[in-house]
Amino acid sequence: MFDALLGFVRAHYRSEGVIALHEPLFAGQERTYVNQAIDSTFVSSVGVFVDRFEQDMAAYTGSPRAVAMVNGTAALHVALRLAGVGQGDLVITQPLTFVATCNAIAYCGAEPVFVDVDRHTLGLSPAALADWLDEHALLDHDGVCRSKDGLRPIRACLPMHTFGHPADLDGLLAVCQRWHLLLVEDAAESLGSLYKGRHTGTLGTLGTLSFNGNKIITTGGGGMVLAGAELGQRAKHLSTTAKTAHPYEYVHDELGYNYRLPNLNAALGCAQLEMLEPMIAAKRELALRYAQVLQGSLQFVHEPEGCRSNYWLNAVVCEDRAQRDALLSESHLQGVMTRPIWTLMSELPMYAACRRGPLTQAAYLEDRVVNLPSSVRAEDLA
Repeated sequence: MFDALLGFVRAHYRSEGVIALHEPLFAGQERTYVNQAIDSTFVSSVGVFVDRFEQDMAAYTGSPRAVAMVNGTAALHVALRLAGVGQGDLVITQPLTFVATCNAIAYCGAEPVFVDVDRHTLGLSPAALADWLDEHALLDHDGVCRSKDGLRPIRACLPMHTFGHPADLDGLLAVCQRWHLLLVEDAAESLGSLYKGRHTGTLGTLGTLSFNGNKIITTGGGGMVLAGAELGQRAKHLSTTAKTAHPYEYVHDELGYNYRLPNLNAALGCAQLEMLEPMIAAKRELALRYAQVLQGSLQFVHEPEGCRSNYWLNAVVCEDRAQRDALLSESHLQGVMTRPIWTLMSELPMYAACRRGPLTQAAYLEDRVVNLPSSVRAEDLA
């Protein structure tokens, strides 16, 4: 049933061995920069590559400030704190996401509210968001959005750009403006993706990126907060244990976190970022070839209209769960690594009791979506 697809994958990667879902590629100045960091002896949280990585990422994304973090989850945690999320608050997000999105909410002592996704973006649905708020929320006399049951503050909306495909940000921003909610973008998977010409993670009040080993570029671990100048300065302060400047005394003026990205990792990131645009071009070419191979069989997930996706992970939508399971089983038997989409967050034990709206589209996609091998090869960059 899947011979054409799996044959294409093996021919594309020119390998008779196991074909990974997504491997990092080191084809630039990675070793040179890491060795320079080692030679400098600044290998921990201070060094020229940390500053350079932040500056280069701000310039690339168009964000006024970019603040490096130890991983994407830490970046989300800090971003939510900067958005004012605290104990007992509610944060609206999507159930179809990686668990870090919800964990960061829980780290703040807040609770996720699950609202459905759009099938064509795989991201949070503005219509579903508006419906849930109309039914379950109100604005108090101070203009604070609260739940009708218990009057708990609803502080923020946290969409995720699934597999690098931008969510409907115009629609989400319009709903958030009407309900006085801050929009925080989980752009962990969408470095290099554009929404109507603007980089994901820069349209909301705050955005976050991830540089985990399986992302489009990697620092080994690593993440980034994208913010305006003032919030960016606050992000830097919180992530460096909230330590105030002093020649020798240790003074910390609030609860902070040791979320700093080491200079060694930043050196790797600087080299990787130099290769990002050629990697995106290679990924987009691979996506085009997948779409051609799959015509008349499985439904390929395309970028939303008006957007440029980085196509971090290519994906197909199967007819039903049975076909999904058949594809997963057959591909793994043939040594081609594929993966299902995540189990819905609303079904995980720690979030099963959380508020939710109807999750029809999310459940539909959970039953059907499979990710395909999406690594970039060195020869693809030529």
